[in-house]
Amino acid sequence: MYLLNVSDHFSAAHRLCGYEGACSNLHGHNWKVRVGIACHELDKIGMALDYGIIKEILGGILAVLDHEYLNDLPLLDGQNPTSENLARIIYDKMAEALKPYPAKIREVEIHESERSSVIYSHA
Repeated sequence: MYLLNVSDHFSAAHRLCGYEGACSNLHGHNWKVRVGIACHELDKIGMALDYGIIKEILGGILAVLDHEYLNDLPLLDGQNPTSENLARIIYDKMAEALKPYPAKIREVEIHESERSSVIYSHA
């Protein structure tokens, strides 16, 4: 199996509802997102999946989040805009978009800072 990784980023504001601490106040992050895509075979030229395809799919998903107030986004359907929920939503969107290709999303990692990240996968 081949595990392809593509990274991108987005900037957005949010507040964590129900949280007791500073993150309950309006603030923002420059999130870094990495997706891991699993492929079991190579094509006739020796590629698992063109990185350009993965970048385009991920870029389209992150464009919906970029420079937005996440608490108001319909994409979150009223869920708290935690990094954990964002990772799962990006995972689900990637899974759907990869259906036409011989690849599956393996994991999504989101860094909300240089020292904190979460990985979501269907282990």
